Amino acid sequence: MKRVSVIVLALAGLAAIGWWAYQSQRVVPGAAVEITEGKPLADARQQPGAAARKQPGAAGQAQPVDVEVASASSMALSDEVQAVGTLRANESVVVRPEIAGRIVAIGFTDGARVQRGALLVSLDDSVLAAQAEQARAELGLARTSFERTQDLAGRKFVSGSALDQAAATLKVQQARLALAEAQLSKTRLRAPFAGVLGLRNVSVGEYVKDGQELVTLEDLSSMKVDLRLPERFLGQLRRGQSISVEVDAFPGRSFVAVLDALDAQVDADGRSLLARGRLANPDGALRSGMFAKARIVLREKPQATVVPEEAILPVGADTFVFRVADGKALRTRVTTGLRREGRVEIVEGVQAGDAVVVAGQQRLTRDTMPVRVLGPQQGSEQATRPRGVAAATARGG
Repeated sequence: MKRVSVIVLALAGLAAIGWWAYQSQRVVPGAAVEITEGKPLADARQQPGAAARKQPGAAGQAQPVDVEVASASSMALSDEVQAVGTLRANESVVVRPEIAGRIVAIGFTDGARVQRGALLVSLDDSVLAAQAEQARAELGLARTSFERTQDLAGRKFVSGSALDQAAATLKVQQARLALAEAQLSKTRLRAPFAGVLGLRNVSVGEYVKDGQELVTLEDLSSMKVDLRLPERFLGQLRRGQSISVEVDAFPGRSFVAVLDALDAQVDADGRSLLARGRLANPDGALRSGMFAKARIVLREKPQATVVPEEAILPVGADTFVFRVADGKALRTRVTTGLRREGRVEIVEGVQAGDAVVVAGQQRLTRDTMPVRVLGPQQGSEQATRPRGVAAATARGG
């Protein structure tokens, strides 16, 4: 009997627990239930309209998104290419003797400026001068002999063959004298053009061989600048284009050159094109071999439409911006061009004066969303506000 009583009491307890659970989970039909953290379930049942009050934008119009905007503006831009190169003198030559000999005189000082034809170096000419004098005497004898033979031939005392031989001998002696004088002239080394001399490498009394380097002569009145450019710019390069040149020796100073010539072929190894510009050097400040940084202006754009870089949204191969018009953000595809100092040229899609979003694009999830434009101070405060505080404020609505 005792065992049966225990079983009955257990079944009654289980039935009571089941009935209590059923009553606690029952919801009034048609009532909205919101389960919130930290609130009993009974409170949610007692306030059927709580869910509607907690979600003000669920049934009404979407809330505007806070964004910052900037106006598209117009400015002058130049399409240009930058390159590095080397400066070269307008004319440059290494003075070398054509014949061997001993130096008897040096007619210049190191680094001197000389005129065209100035005597630079004299070699010993005693032997060559004697040979020239001998050739000159033999020529005189041959000329006298020819004149005598010519007179005799006119009176029929000698044959025509003798006259021809005398004429040939005269020509041979003339050639020998010309050769001797030409060799004699090689002992005088003169400046082929006006310019500035370098440092000499020889001294008086030194015996030099033919082709030995004596001194360098350069015409520094104007300079050449040789640049290597990628081949893709070949179609945009024209003679007469302006080149801005800077050198490390004169920081802050810019020299203006003009594109003078392009090489006839493209380097097959580096796919580069050699371009040459010319620039004036009246004060002789520039020297050969200087490292040059050049900028070539390919095209001028006096009225280009630009926007801040922050407004650009790349999506795959396309580029977009959000324009703000009538309180809405319009997703607009654009074509970009040049980039200069934080600004991007817009070739198509945006006009000067249009307002574009520069901050808050990540919250614009679809086109034509309503936006609220923040001022500079509001935007900076929102940007510096801690992330947790901003979230709490939004939930507290």
